[in-house]
Amino acid sequence: MRRNSHCVWRKNSLPGAGADMRRILFAVFVLMLSSMPLQAAFDATHGQWDALLKQHVHWNKKGTASSVDYAGFVKDRGRLDNYLKSLSMVGKQEYSNWPLNEQQAFLINAYNAHTVQLILTRYPNLESIKELGSLFSSPWKLEYFNLLGEKRSLDDVEHRLLRGDKRYREPRIHFAVNCASVGCPALRDEAYTGAKLASQLEDQTLRFLSDKSRNSLDLKTGRYVVSRIFDWYKDDFDSHAGGVKSFLVRYADKTGMYPAEISYLKQKNFKIDYSVYDWSLNKAR
Repeated sequence: MRRNSHCVWRKNSLPGAGADMRRILFAVFVLMLSSMPLQAAFDATHGQWDALLKQHVHWNKKGTASSVDYAGFVKDRGRLDNYLKSLSMVGKQEYSNWPLNEQQAFLINAYNAHTVQLILTRYPNLESIKELGSLFSSPWKLEYFNLLGEKRSLDDVEHRLLRGDKRYREPRIHFAVNCASVGCPALRDEAYTGAKLASQLEDQTLRFLSDKSRNSLDLKTGRYVVSRIFDWYKDDFDSHAGGVKSFLVRYADKTGMYPAEISYLKQKNFKIDYSVYDWSLNKAR
């Protein structure tokens, strides 16, 4: 009897003990959750990449081409790696919910940032991105980074994700993706964003076509010597811009041409030649 009374006393002397313990455990659980680092939402402004570009990319005096301070990028490799890691953490489902322009900006930035990353694997001991390839594979086919849940190459981003998506229909991307070469359209000194993408692509196109060292009309011969980009991606201009000639005519009066040149181009009787592509590294001299 005494033993039973003792047990009853212990049980009744701690009213609500179980509830108190549950409250304590819940509080500890909440505290643990609050102290855990949360994965931040992806930065649609690409702020990390934007800051690096502003610091390490420089326009020439005419604003038609840029050079890249790869030595500066070497010193900032940690910041570049952090940005690339943030890209790799974006899943296909999250990406698919974005507006079309934000998807395009994401892919262009990914292509350009991973190209810089590739150059840094050998810099300063290289003079061209083509040195990073082999007899059996070009540097653009190397699968060396993760994006949207898959192992990717630069070719995969450009040809499968950007050009391969029929929703995009945007040939001006060829003036935005940068192959780390002098002959390539300039690496822009700011990140592409969905909010500014249309104006950025237009500005890139105008800068590139205004570069007389890459695109020049000879009225005497009637030949317009243009970048080989228009040859390599002729199908894109045919499908989405009415053809290379129509595209060039559309921009004739916006790229510093003389009235006589503009008038001649609008007749569309000119012949197109393609210049030799300069694969030299677009490094700051």
